[in-house]
Amino acid sequence: MAKPKHILVIRLSAMGDVAMTVPVLRVLLDTYPDLKITIMSRSFLKPLFQSLPRTNFLDAEVYGKHKGIPGLIKLAKEAKDLGIDAVADLHQVLRTKIMDLYFSLNSIPVAKINKGRAEKKALTQANGDEIKPLKTTHERYADVFANLGFPIDLKKHTYPKKSKVSNSIAELFIPNKKYIGIAPFAAHESKQYPLAMMKEVIRMLSESGKYQIFLFGGGKKEVTTLEQLDKSFNHTISVAGKYNLQTELEIIEQLDVMVSMDSGNGHLAALYNIPVLTLWGNTHPYAGFAPFHQSKENQLVADREKFPLIPTSVYGNKLPEGYEKVMETIPAAFVVKKIEAVIA
Repeated sequence: MAKPKHILVIRLSAMGDVAMTVPVLRVLLDTYPDLKITIMSRSFLKPLFQSLPRTNFLDAEVYGKHKGIPGLIKLAKEAKDLGIDAVADLHQVLRTKIMDLYFSLNSIPVAKINKGRAEKKALTQANGDEIKPLKTTHERYADVFANLGFPIDLKKHTYPKKSKVSNSIAELFIPNKKYIGIAPFAAHESKQYPLAMMKEVIRMLSESGKYQIFLFGGGKKEVTTLEQLDKSFNHTISVAGKYNLQTELEIIEQLDVMVSMDSGNGHLAALYNIPVLTLWGNTHPYAGFAPFHQSKENQLVADREKFPLIPTSVYGNKLPEGYEKVMETIPAAFVVKKIEAVIA
């Protein structure tokens, strides 16, 4: 059978999961210069892929015209009509399985991600025993392409050249300061640093006068909270709710460090080789969701001696009784010290 020339890459999920595909696709396209890909994902995530060569984008409107089984078949047919000759399913959920069946029935080969559910479950049931790192999500994505006949070496990844600040946001960057991004929220409470402690982090950084702090988040409640922090501290700017993803990425690209939970903004910063300081509560980087090519020293994990059940879940959706305050074991002063060490 002839080797595929045009691969459909499917990843419909949350921003962080989609962002993690980007460095893998960079290596894939660099390794195979004759290969073309089409990304199937949500429309607002299209800017993530704008710098990739030989790449199309197919908007998956799963709550609109592509809703339900008929809509998904329509979406799959749209992909087929683009001339794809192989499919990399990096999501593996009911929606993609329906489309995978359509592709298979039309003689288009499909490779699917192995999420490693059993080993991840074992990780969350360690009960204080020693834990070891599992295969990363980036490596799992790479395995899918290897199964299609396109093995890649993620160590050969190269970052794009840093872009200049556009005129529309130039006024945000005060000269002679270091630029710190802080994304204090996460999808689940068990992954979120206590707001009072994050305020203390921002206060210490702000009072030093050496830094310009950018606050990131989304959703009406988060935007309101970040605007209050913006007004409470000097040298602090909330960008939440003010810019589209394209502009937020331009801002992130200029940062000297990003402080993030186990959440999407850390993955966005990692796309531009920005050092990412991640704070981990009831989840753990060993599950494979750490930002791409980031130092383990910058992954601040809650105290497993005091809270031996960590990680209590892979995604942060489980919070056992008594584990509500695990992130308080990461002192604010320690976070500030780590930030300053990264950007020294």
